[in-house]
Amino acid sequence: PSEIVSTKRKRMRGAIEDRMSCTSHVERNNLTIRTFMRRFTRLAMGFSRKLGNLEAAVNLHMAYYNFCWRPGTMKYTPAEAAGLTGHGWTFDELMA
Repeated sequence: PSEIVSTKRKRMRGAIEDRMSCTSHVERNNLTIRTFMRRFTRLAMGFSRKLGNLEAAVNLHMAYYNFCWRPGTMKYTPAEAAGLTGHGWTFDELMA
């Protein structure tokens, strides 16, 4: 496995500043993750014994959220809004 040897702070300028996320967006994302993934709820029995299992669960959740799930009353998925796909995927399409 790779290990972090050192870190260095670097100030970013340009397009990153245009897409700043506010606290409410970050907290909404955290709540969505805790709601849909039992591993992240407090005092839950649904924990992962292996880091690989946790990583797979997070990857599956993020893929489903972006390609299959239509948040709220939206007519399209986040991947459709970003132009990555032309239609919302079914779970079977995601697994294929």
